[in-house]
Amino acid sequence: MRTKIRSLDEFRALQAKYIAARETEKRKVLVCCGTGCVAGGNLNVYQELKKQMDARGIACEVQLAEEPAGDSIGLKKSGCHGFCEMGPLVRIEPEGWLYTKCKVEDVEEIVEKTIVGGEFIERLGYAKGGTLHKRQEDIPFYKKQTRRVLEHCGHIDAESIEEYLSIGGYTALTKCLFDLSGEEIIKEVTDSGLRGRGGAGFPAGKKWSQVAAHTEEPIKYIVCNGDEGDPGAFMDRSCMEGDPHKVLEGMIIAGVATGSTEGYIYVRAEYPMAVHRLTIAIEQAEALGLLGDDILGSGKNFHMHINCGAGAFVCGEGSAMTASIEGNRGMPRTKPPRSVDKGLFGRPTCLNNVETFANVPDIIKKGATWFRSLGTEGSPGTKAFALTGNVVNTGLIEVPMGATMREVVYDIGGGIKNGKAFKAVQIGGPSGGCLTEEHMDLPMDFDSLKKVGAIIGSGGLVVMDEDTCMVSIAQFFMNFICEESCGKCTPCREGTTRMNDILTRITEGKGKEGDIAELKHLAKMIQTSSLCGLGKTAPNPVLSTLQNFEDEYREHIFEKKCRCGSCKDLANFVITDKCIGCTKCARNCPVGAITGTVRQKHVIDTTKCIKCGACKAGCPVGAIKEG
Repeated sequence: MRTKIRSLDEFRALQAKYIAARETEKRKVLVCCGTGCVAGGNLNVYQELKKQMDARGIACEVQLAEEPAGDSIGLKKSGCHGFCEMGPLVRIEPEGWLYTKCKVEDVEEIVEKTIVGGEFIERLGYAKGGTLHKRQEDIPFYKKQTRRVLEHCGHIDAESIEEYLSIGGYTALTKCLFDLSGEEIIKEVTDSGLRGRGGAGFPAGKKWSQVAAHTEEPIKYIVCNGDEGDPGAFMDRSCMEGDPHKVLEGMIIAGVATGSTEGYIYVRAEYPMAVHRLTIAIEQAEALGLLGDDILGSGKNFHMHINCGAGAFVCGEGSAMTASIEGNRGMPRTKPPRSVDKGLFGRPTCLNNVETFANVPDIIKKGATWFRSLGTEGSPGTKAFALTGNVVNTGLIEVPMGATMREVVYDIGGGIKNGKAFKAVQIGGPSGGCLTEEHMDLPMDFDSLKKVGAIIGSGGLVVMDEDTCMVSIAQFFMNFICEESCGKCTPCREGTTRMNDILTRITEGKGKEGDIAELKHLAKMIQTSSLCGLGKTAPNPVLSTLQNFEDEYREHIFEKKCRCGSCKDLANFVITDKCIGCTKCARNCPVGAITGTVRQKHVIDTTKCIKCGACKAGCPVGAIKEG
């Protein structure tokens, strides 16, 4: 039973208890219970660990206790460790060992050899190039990162406020409540150069000061954007799942700084675990007196609410999000007025995304100079990215602003899968753009990417190899934009549909003279006349692929050819000289388009072929190619 804290002295005394309790744990077993590892079965691994440790009489503190048993083992459900490619993951402390691809069948050995015997199990470790890496921090995937926002994701029990207090949690809040004025808090955030991590990179301190300036308003709001609608992006989700109190603390600090007393976290409903853990975190903070009325006896009030969105991409835009929270259809409105003047329920509103708020506690504790020690002059700090696609190591990463794509793809990502050649990276989601080999050494920061027609966006990185058709990729993102457009303004509603129609026709082999010029014309019109950011950035994937891969568009249109074989309507299956005449392809063909005799090279009748690919999939010697 948690007792409400009513003063700063009580808070410090309780925090000291948890810090001491954390130090007495003999060993910690951190089972990754982020969404990815849970999907891989890690909850079953956790339950089996608990079962077997109980059966052996091993003192097992599932959550941090004020009075832990002697020589206790801390068994914890942590958030995402980030190395999703190798999940399910289990971390062993104090050694810092990381076990990969764990299964329930491995639990007995983990308990016997590691928890009881202190022995590292080599078969569960990460090995690359003949080198076994026992410690998590020595694995190349982690070694090249600098984890600030994600520092404690994977290292603490994500559902325990005691754990958060034991690592110094909420001390930044107490500093803001008792030692700093609102103006001083905003100055620290402004001096840090923190820019919004949700896409546009607007200075956080400037936004906070604009909301704070509305001193005549009796009610103001803090809104956290946890919608994260970009395909392949999961940075905010992992942060909410793995360190929810850090997000809450940043929001409460923003409330104290701006004079706001109400906070809303807008989370897409497809993130049930994030919603669950945020709900627990809010209840815990309220029970201890860190949320609600008269926080720690300071006289400051702040209340927190969670609002679940239905997964509309457009609700990542500020005014559409506030409309959704209000119970209306999520559609953007004309600006001005901006949200800082008239946002949620018509009141001044400070709206930042999850990662932005999660940076705030450390800025307050460690200072603006510390925050600026990483990153670039115009983009200080770090940025979390979701690294996905045709790369060896997929997962959640965090690097200093200004790191290059080459460092991310090759040093952290381990290069392209299956030895293929690098082709491009889609950065910033559907609103972003493609970076190619010529951009590999370009610093990844807000200003540098803007110059080449791309944006950081929320932080999605989709790596593509030589076999990726860029026309097909552009059509995929444009189709997504069409489906997610709210339909309020004609340029976005009709223009993106028209662009998608043209791209679809090109991938079906029906492209014609003038299509490229028409795409460019439509893109310019949509960019200049759409109502909100979704429409204004919607043509980016098409424009960037046209800029870098126009030759592929021309091949599709004029030669009716897809060099990558991705566009099935343009594919022609050909049997090469590798054919051994086994007749399997002829037997697999559903329309009898393949003829030939045993032990002789077979032939495909392209007039009959329906391009189903059954012949290629079934060929035992790889003799059938697409061209």
